[in-house]
Amino acid sequence: MSWLDRLERRFGFLAVPGLIRIVIGFTALVWALMWLNPNLRFALDLDPARIRHGELWRLVTYIFIPQTPSLWVVLALWFLWFIGEGLERAWGSFRLTLYFLVGMIGTTVAAFFFGSNFSNGMLIASLFFAFARFYPDEVIYILFILPVKIKWLAWVFAAFLMFGFVLGSNSYRAALAVALANYFIFFGPEIVHQARHRRDVSTRRRRFEAQSRSSTETLHRCAVCGATEVTDPNLDFRVARDGEEYCMTHLPKAVSNT
Repeated sequence: MSWLDRLERRFGFLAVPGLIRIVIGFTALVWALMWLNPNLRFALDLDPARIRHGELWRLVTYIFIPQTPSLWVVLALWFLWFIGEGLERAWGSFRLTLYFLVGMIGTTVAAFFFGSNFSNGMLIASLFFAFARFYPDEVIYILFILPVKIKWLAWVFAAFLMFGFVLGSNSYRAALAVALANYFIFFGPEIVHQARHRRDVSTRRRRFEAQSRSSTETLHRCAVCGATEVTDPNLDFRVARDGEEYCMTHLPKAVSNT
């Protein structure tokens, strides 16, 4: 039984069914209110200085801030709903709730200790990466036109993050690692196991190939002309009564075939 199974048995009652749908609903509400008051986002964002002064609601409300104030938010929320439904089918309510909570904690730690301003961006990114692990061959249509598999989008996004990780400061690297801690905690052991398995398979394959006969070794060789099945794949070979192997051209006429 894995640690996730043990946690679910003990704390499963804390699961929030339809969590991502709830997040989407509040995000849509905040987006509508921001049209009336664009400064609203500054009252909801994850601001460590303000939180230290008692504005504790920011520890939660930042997850409802839309990443774009334009009408593109409709498409973004649809995509988030698509991801959330898939993850809840694959994991169940408890594990998705736990994954989301650990992501929130990671984002908060990154903001307080490393000065990151990810807001809910890395939290949503971690959901996307988790979805790509479960449904790598799922196809979506970018702008409803271009079909792309989820795994390729995930690799492209990961490449951009890795680029920033390499070129960024140490504080940015630490913030990125902490903000995506939920992904590494949930999928890290599986990733390590798969890497070890691939290495073991590769090692066994190389050992097998080293022990196998090389491509220059032959099974048949004519005792007269030296032809083999490698030099001429169309040749037929026979073993004569004298124990020697001949191609059909040089097979002794007086000797019966075996």
